[in-house]
Amino acid sequence: MALSKETVASIVGKFGANDKDTGDTKVQIALLTERINQLTIHCKENKKDKASNRGLLCLVGQRRRLLKYYQRTNLEGYRKLIQDLNLRK
Repeated sequence: MALSKETVASIVGKFGANDKDTGDTKVQIALLTERINQLTIHCKENKKDKASNRGLLCLVGQRRRLLKYYQRTNLEGYRKLIQDLNLRK
């Protein structure tokens, strides 16, 4: 369930300061969101794939921790990111 290079490049270009800014919190959250969306579709189609379901839950937890950190450090950026990614919070 890895992301393609084109998908990663487009997300980094949209949310990063430059094309090589993959370590930024916004970029990490956006990449995790894309992986979560893909894995959600996979888990709906393959209901007995418990390993992928567990991986999905781990990714959701990781994204939640990053969002909590980003909310503490940059509240306005957090609100804009939530709106851009269409996340409920």
